[in-house]
Amino acid sequence: MTEIAISAARAQLGDLVRRAAHGRETIALTDHGHVAALLVSPQVIEDLEDALAVADYQRRKAEGTLGPGIPMAEVRRRLGLEKK
Repeated sequence: MTEIAISAARAQLGDLVRRAAHGRETIALTDHGHVAALLVSPQVIEDLEDALAVADYQRRKAEGTLGPGIPMAEVRRRLGLEKK
């Protein structure tokens, strides 16, 4: 993770955002030496959300607390994938 002071980041903001977005690099913006915010790629957040959802599913499955599923035919119908 790259750390940069907020004051220095102002002049480089466009470059820093591009580095985070395209290089999947995490940029930590610091304020008086403490991390105040992070610039991360939206893909990194999506990957974390996916991993969290999978972990939650596995936890609920292990606990036996999964609700009823949706039959595949219904999913296909809702997505407009069923042949008419």
